[in-house]
Amino acid sequence: MLVILLLCLVASCRGDANGGSATQRSAGATSTATATGFNGSAAYDYAKSQVDFGPRVPGSPAARQAGDWIIRQMRARADTVIVQAFDYTTADGKKLPLRNILARFRPELSERVLYITHWDSRPISESAATEAEKKMPVPGANDGASGVGMFVALGDVLKKTKPSVGVDLLFTDGEDYGQFGPPEVDVLIGAKYFATHLPSPNYKPLYGVLWDMIGDKDLRIPYEMYSFQQAPEVVSRVWQTAADLGHGDVFVQESGGQIVDDHIPLLNAGLRVIDVIDLTYPPHHTPHDTMDKISAKSLATVGDVATALVTRK
Repeated sequence: MLVILLLCLVASCRGDANGGSATQRSAGATSTATATGFNGSAAYDYAKSQVDFGPRVPGSPAARQAGDWIIRQMRARADTVIVQAFDYTTADGKKLPLRNILARFRPELSERVLYITHWDSRPISESAATEAEKKMPVPGANDGASGVGMFVALGDVLKKTKPSVGVDLLFTDGEDYGQFGPPEVDVLIGAKYFATHLPSPNYKPLYGVLWDMIGDKDLRIPYEMYSFQQAPEVVSRVWQTAADLGHGDVFVQESGGQIVDDHIPLLNAGLRVIDVIDLTYPPHHTPHDTMDKISAKSLATVGDVATALVTRK
């Protein structure tokens, strides 16, 4: 899904498929409830619900079912759900039906925080070891479903505990469809669409965070350097919150390089959005990006930070 353009810029560098309630069926998951109220086991179960549909490649039955599931879950939790449905014509002339899903908490508040994750998965596994595997779609447990699972579990918290600011959870479609290049072709589609179709003409969140590939069992999140260079105050806010919560061993103060991801179109549109991502993940863009590679503990760590950012004064 992503391209690293520059590495090590800093000297120190190195659910149920049909239902809405999480059950205790996480493989190897222990209790992962946090002080903020976020539950990593629930997030894991919600991520599994996505993976159980199959690869969420745009235009496929699995994508349609998974998108419908997200809409149902968020309508049961958020105050308002907006679906941006649109058709996109690829470089080779194929027409893709896509949907961005925007779940809003406390929509009456002008001070807002925007969270983003993508919910589609990649149609090919170009990083796989064999030619046969390279033709297979990516299951997208970490690369797609982990962010969705975290968002739905965050929705559980925000339904019970009003956030201190308005919160917008944006699920983008078509992030991972084509080639990241250079040049980029048929990627970041939903984020580019949202950047030109904002919820209102004056939409200007206080800041935004893209949460991507956040479930890796061996989670370690360095700075993404486009974020560090263009919205350093947001990076500081997120990493300091993580440190305050005791997660400084995961949110490390090192460079992870410059990464092309869904935050780029939003930065280009003038929104202060950063990328929280662990791209050091061997199953990335392979058929082995499966549920056994992610953990409820990692999701609890990231979800704890995401929750604290919008619920603590």
